[in-house]
This record gives sequence, structure tokens and C-alpha cells, in this order.
Amino acid sequence: MTTALRVPEELSARVPAEQRGPGLDRDAVRLLVSRGTEVSHHAFVDLPGLLRAGDLLIVNTSPTLAAAVDGRLGHARVVVHFSTQGDDGRWAVELRDPDGAGTTRARTGGPAGTEVRLPEDVRLVLEEPLTARSARLWRARVSEPDVLGLLRRYGRPIRYSYTERDQPLSVYQTVFALPSADGSGSAEMPSAARPFTPRLVAELVSRGVQFAPVTLHTGVASAEAHEPPYPERFAVPEASARLINAARAGDGRVIAVGTTAVRAVESATGPDGVVRAAQGWTDLVVTPERGVRVVDGLLTGLHEPEASHLLMLEAITGQAAIGRGYDEALRRRYLWHEFGDVHLILPEEDPHTEHCSRNCW
Repeated sequence: MTTALRVPEELSARVPAEQRGPGLDRDAVRLLVSRGTEVSHHAFVDLPGLLRAGDLLIVNTSPTLAAAVDGRLGHARVVVHFSTQGDDGRWAVELRDPDGAGTTRARTGGPAGTEVRLPEDVRLVLEEPLTARSARLWRARVSEPDVLGLLRRYGRPIRYSYTERDQPLSVYQTVFALPSADGSGSAEMPSAARPFTPRLVAELVSRGVQFAPVTLHTGVASAEAHEPPYPERFAVPEASARLINAARAGDGRVIAVGTTAVRAVESATGPDGVVRAAQGWTDLVVTPERGVRVVDGLLTGLHEPEASHLLMLEAITGQAAIGRGYDEALRRRYLWHEFGDVHLILPEEDPHTEHCSRNCW
């Protein structure tokens, strides 16, 4: 990755694509395509022409939670970002300061024993940092056992200062999101899938592209943080494992929709390259040194230069290719973040791929 990369503030996507003009839908974003160091520019609705029959898209079905809740620390207002519930019932949480503009500023949590008052007189007590490397996320005990119910009643989607205004929770749900039996979900949207619409999914299916659902509940990923991802819950069902293995045995390419889908499926893949049904916690961090075992390509958003996700991208296609793609994204003024444009990383060019079946950008 080029170390000189800096993303200008004006390239942050401040509102969803469908709110940028009349008649627009979620799929009205741009699509940067990288094949090795070759880069091309498309509209996202060109995706069916860039894939082929037999290709398989791995999609994350995790719904997004209303994970930000107002609270009080003494007389001061704070915002609690609920991230992940552990097996012991405690939650990984991040405390943030209101910034007066509807978003928040980072703050250091702690010390241990700090108590935050939440709505309905619920008490949240910080017990210990989530990791020894950072005081940003803490394990906390909550007096209300039904935290997910509290989030439904008082929570709102997590948003950061590059966005223009609060949005309803529906804006943060992807077309693949499925309600879970216990109400669990992701603290932040698995945003690579956001541009998909039912119409586009139907067109892909009609062209012979298959979908393999997996689940990974993402935690918070604050823009200020540089930490690698911490353990997250995932599930790869048996039917999806069979679809992925069949695609690999044939001529299809296995393309993950989002870094969360990569983490889930690679966590269920053995050293032999076979995907097996699995569920539980994954602490896998995909790096160039570790590599990928099953994923051929990736559809993802554009990540900050310091984000650990870039190591995963480099594991799939190499550092030079990612550097070239990001240089082009800056030059052509693509938009960053969850409401922004997307990046399709494919294997090296082959003669079967149809280029830009509709309007190129």
C-alpha cells in the first residue's frame, strides 16, 4: 500500500446514494475493478456483466443493531457503543463523548469500576480493557439482562462525523440481512453489500451467479482506531460450505462480499482448502503472510490507509495491486466509507469476462 495515501475529507460519502438525487437507488454508486495492477471504472449496476455463470458470491446475513445509546457518567453526557456480547454475558463497549453535532468524539475508557447510567436506570460498569493493547474498548457488566431490548427501545445506529445526519436503522440494513433468532447482530453495518438491490440480485441469479450466505456479527470499528479486529461470532452453514466447495471444484470464482465474509469463510476453511460447516468465535486475522485459502476475489468498500482491512486486501491480490487501485480511486474521486463507492477485486483477466455491459464511469 502506498504510504503517501491521504483521503481528502471531501471524499467521504456523507449521505446514502439514494438520497443524492431524485430517482436514485442504493446501487447508484461507482465500482472500481482491479485485476492485478489493471484498473477499470464502472457503475455498480455493471456488476452482472463483470461476473459470469458459476461465480459464487459469499454474503453476510448479519443485521445491523441500533448500537449507540446515550448515558451519563456522573453529570457528563456520554454515548455508549455496544459492540459484542461475550459468552459470560459481559459486553465489549466503547465510551464516546458527544460532539454537539449528533456524532461523537473518541475518549479513553476506564478506570475499572467506572459506572455509566443508561435509560430506565440501567447501570453499566466497566470491568477491564478488552485487550492489553488499548483502553478504547472495555468489557462491561450491564444490570439489564436484555441489552438487545434496551437497544431496540433507546438505541440508534452508530455514525461518525463524516456523515451528514442521523439515518433510520433501515438505511443500515443490507438486502441480505436476516433477523437472528436471539436478536443479535452487528454493531456496524457489513457495508460492502449495501449497494445491492433486489432487482440487481435477481439479475445476477438470472445470469447464473450463485449466493452463499454466512454470518459474522461485526463489532465497532471506529475511524480513530488502528487495532486489528478482535474476536467476532460467525457461522458458516453446511449448505453454504457445499456451494463454495462445488464452485471451487468447477469453473466458478468464489468472491466474498465484504471483509466480514472473508473472515467468516476463511475461518471455516481447513489447510486442505475445504470449507466445512462451522460456528462460534473467530480471532482470525487475514494477512499477506497467512494468505487466503478459498476466496478468489472480494467486493469491498474503500478503506482508510491505516485500516487493518488493507492487509486482507493485499492477501488476496498483492500490495502493488491495492496501491494502484487506491491511487486510481483518489484520482477519479471515488467516495469512501459505508455510503460510498465499492471496489471489486478479481483474479487476473480472463477471456470469459464481459466488460461494462452498461454505462462506464
